[in-house]
Amino acid sequence: MSIAPPASARGATPVTHRALAPDLARGLMLLLIAVAHAHMYLSGHETGFRGYALDGGALDRLTAGVQILLVDGRALPMFAALFGYGLVQLTNRQLAAGRSWPQVRAVLRRRSLWLLAFGFCHALLLFFGDILGAYGLIGLVLAGFVRREDRVVLRAAVIGLALHVVVMAAFGLLTVSAPKGDTPAAMADPIEATVMRLIGWSGMTPTYFAVGVVPAFLFGIWAARRHVLEDPARHRDLLSRVAVTGTGLAVVGGVPLMLIDTRIWTPSDMVAVPAYVLHSVTGIAGGLAYAAIIGLAADRMRGGRPGRAVRALVACGQWSLTCYLLQSVIFVAVFAPYAGGLSTRVGDAAASGIAVTTWLATVVLAAALAPGGRRGPAEAALRRLTYGRR
Repeated sequence: MSIAPPASARGATPVTHRALAPDLARGLMLLLIAVAHAHMYLSGHETGFRGYALDGGALDRLTAGVQILLVDGRALPMFAALFGYGLVQLTNRQLAAGRSWPQVRAVLRRRSLWLLAFGFCHALLLFFGDILGAYGLIGLVLAGFVRREDRVVLRAAVIGLALHVVVMAAFGLLTVSAPKGDTPAAMADPIEATVMRLIGWSGMTPTYFAVGVVPAFLFGIWAARRHVLEDPARHRDLLSRVAVTGTGLAVVGGVPLMLIDTRIWTPSDMVAVPAYVLHSVTGIAGGLAYAAIIGLAADRMRGGRPGRAVRALVACGQWSLTCYLLQSVIFVAVFAPYAGGLSTRVGDAAASGIAVTTWLATVVLAAALAPGGRRGPAEAALRRLTYGRR
């Protein structure tokens, strides 16, 4: 990875100096985020642990099964790992520019605070399942780990996994015991939907989302110290092991919940809740595996100019914050009862088709506007709020 000259190192990394693998990973994972979120805007059906309709048709159930195995709870950990990875890169660049650790820590905290603010606005206006707030929160609380020893980081990751199990078990019990109702995204009254979005966000951000991403965030810090994604050729063996093992764990660990949420198997709650926890825990391995797979793919592209499709995906990754928010804007416009109104008229398969189309539209938009180093509107705003007018 090229290093920007010290004069520009105090600000965000220029687009032309960014490593290929992290941006490619973000661009691809935005597809998984889109299909994981779209069905949450639907209403009028009894749903399972992951929010898919239990009475859907054959295509809907097939869609739900594939997404439970390969998407749900897998994309979020990968973004968390990339978030931790990016904080280490930011820290190294700031220190190389001559800033002291207290100054760098202030930058990390300011950036995290603004991410938390972005998340609040996202939940207020668009989507109760916002993840920006969770990233901002763990950035505020755990940013100091970018300077801790490896053994401390890994020990904290293990503790985070244990806490993850406890929290997911609690949410699993809540899912089987709480009365089922429409999500805030599917409420007909926009004022009521806004209130419920904020209630859901304020409760889920510090528990379900933040706790859920802590282990992957810490593993991302560990990997960034070794420049795993900037120099994938040097770490090919590690990436290959993580790719194979993590994918296997995610698929095997997701099978029980997939069978339950598609009504192929209907065990007791004493079995269903552990299946939900197993799905979530192995999803962390799946997220890390996806990052490793993309790292290996980026390694194969070294030495040559990426094709047009890859460049478009990288542009989407560079605009990941903007594209993530655009997904929610489009989903509200299409699905919300007070907008497009499709929430009660389509099933899970159609919602996923709309999600793929939405993602493709953001890829095309980013590819058209990103060349020349132009940042996305959300990225530019976060950069200015973090660094000032540089």
